[in-house]
Amino acid sequence: MSGPAASKPQASSKSVVLDAIRAAGTISRVGLIRATGFTAPTISTLVRKLINEDLVVETGHAKSTGGKRRVLLQLNHASRYAVGVHLDHGVITYALTNLGGTVVARISRPGAGAEEPQVVVARIATEIAALIDGVGVERLRILGVGVVFPGPVDAPRGIGGPPDVGLAPAMRQWNGFPLGRALEQVAGLPVVLDNDSTAAALGEHWTGGFGTAASAAALYMGTGIGAGLVINGVTYRGPSGNVGELGHVSVSADGPRCWCGARGCVEALAGPAAVVAAVRSDPAATRAAGLAAGGRRSSVVADFAAISRAARRGEPRALALLERSARYVGTAARTLANLMDLEVLVLTGPSLAAAGSVYLPIVRHELRTAFSRGTHTVDVRLSRSAATASAIGAAALILESELVPLGHGPRPAEHLAEERTRLTESAS
Repeated sequence: MSGPAASKPQASSKSVVLDAIRAAGTISRVGLIRATGFTAPTISTLVRKLINEDLVVETGHAKSTGGKRRVLLQLNHASRYAVGVHLDHGVITYALTNLGGTVVARISRPGAGAEEPQVVVARIATEIAALIDGVGVERLRILGVGVVFPGPVDAPRGIGGPPDVGLAPAMRQWNGFPLGRALEQVAGLPVVLDNDSTAAALGEHWTGGFGTAASAAALYMGTGIGAGLVINGVTYRGPSGNVGELGHVSVSADGPRCWCGARGCVEALAGPAAVVAAVRSDPAATRAAGLAAGGRRSSVVADFAAISRAARRGEPRALALLERSARYVGTAARTLANLMDLEVLVLTGPSLAAAGSVYLPIVRHELRTAFSRGTHTVDVRLSRSAATASAIGAAALILESELVPLGHGPRPAEHLAEERTRLTESAS
């Protein structure tokens, strides 16, 4: 089943009931009839199947209203798990979540760097196994693996795209690599691919970071800049799964040439790599930020985090560069808010986990002039899980197919089960 997340909604009676139980926390069979519109016999049959599959458990009784007390149902959170992997140049982040989306284990390991994709894939498979074994979860309870990365999802290739518009230079060796198929073969689990910004938005939605907003976005900063959109509870991906390239919004028509081929992109002017390059061009600023002057350099994200720490210590050059970056990012964010009539914007990603205290007030200030201000403000927040949002969202890609009736997740749950069976048989 490897490949990008599907763009067409799927629905099943089971997923409708599961999602109603998830949304309610605990609910009776009568409550499910009201919530879903299904008949009592249909609910009775579906609930019996879900209990037999260990997906749902009975948990106590509702308060008496004068008649027989109703039995309450809830998800069996320990019945199924999903693995999320955020593949990046500097760091690979892993998250194992239960059926309810709660993170039960997470680890971070060295990123892809300049290693060949096949070598990195073998390492990812080993680290996934260590993550699962570390908490003692049975392999058969793992629904699958969501893998997200900083770049476009290309349906025929799985990752990247044509050389002139594919991945950023740091991960150019992954262009056209069949990541999903390769990881399935060595990990023995179904794999779904997506963009890390979209996954970050899904992770925020899944964990309640967007609240009840009808139009919300996650502004993601890792090595680059992107955005994920959730509209009326559905993660919007566009026809090819490549929505939200906020880093390639031009904020200066005569600006520097971006690696994507355009001029004046916010990523080229103000992305983490641009900030790091500006600091490194100044020997005094390089020393003040504690960056190595020569030899082997760390990743952009690590250098950006060091600059952010220097800014918090009051280093003037580091602080000035971050504030300049934040103003450009805020300008691009205002464009996004005007286009999508955003109610909520969540700042997330490892770079904003490090520098969120600088960016948050500046982006908030820029969005005070959003076009919708006469009707509503844009609520700008910093994510509670900014460093691991994409990995959590990657796991949610898998959970979506099990729990969300009209989600745009990878594939219906029965396809995940079929894929697990196929992979098990092929390995034996």
